[in-house]
Amino acid sequence: MIILGYFGSIIVSQGLYLSHVHEDQVLATQRLMSARAENDRLRAEKDRLDELPYIEKLAREELGMTGVGELPYAPGKRANSN
Repeated sequence: MIILGYFGSIIVSQGLYLSHVHEDQVLATQRLMSARAENDRLRAEKDRLDELPYIEKLAREELGMTGVGELPYAPGKRANSN
């Protein structure tokens, strides 16, 4: 009986260990997929940075830059009517 109990406890502990390993594998696979998606997004962004219209769009939207002869537009601000 003692031998059967010992082997039974070993089987249970190995089953728990394999369960934890499987959970870790699932989490690692999810992180890998997320990292690959982010890598693809960054590669696409890098490729777009070679295109002048995209650079101009970023300059206008993120830096508030304007072209020659253009006036900056600030949404939500009104001119004083006094």
